Amino acid sequence: MKAEQIVIFISLFTITCSAQTELDRQMDEIIAKITLEEKAKFVVGMGMRFPGVPADGGAVGQTEEKVPGAAGTACALPEYDMPSKVLADSPAGLRISPIRDGDSSVTYYATAFPIAALLASTWDTTLVKAVGEAIGKEVLEYGVDIILMPALNLHRNPLCGRNFEYYSEDPLLSGSIAAAGRD
Repeated sequence: MKAEQIVIFISLFTITCSAQTELDRQMDEIIAKITLEEKAKFVVGMGMRFPGVPADGGAVGQTEEKVPGAAGTACALPEYDMPSKVLADSPAGLRISPIRDGDSSVTYYATAFPIAALLASTWDTTLVKAVGEAIGKEVLEYGVDIILMPALNLHRNPLCGRNFEYYSEDPLLSGSIAAAGRD
């Protein structure tokens, strides 16, 4: 490498590391300020009977707040500028209700993609990455903050009720497919 390239690389590396260090410092400050009860409230989410969560916070497994049919909502912590977050399942595409109260002129249908085991059977990491990107676009478009996918486990028992969410019984295939989005 030329000397100029080395200097540029070191400069960019230093800026990246210092920015990450600053972000880490800010996160450490926020985490130190949040009480244990507030941390638990944020992790438990809406719908659970927890002090500070309204009794009508929604049923576990489905919420009507923000995005109807989503899996749940994490509680907001407004004193730390942390808004509530919507979580949705996605075993074969985004799972939400297609109709929202008060908004009958628009529907929110999401694409139904093949299940993980079928996608993995192609061994096509490019295809799986494209499916993940398409699901991600729908997640953003429909107002979901956190998508609960991919599920990564091995098919160890044919009676497991979640095998359709897992890629394969083959650890190499499962790992390769799960890592497809990291390219």
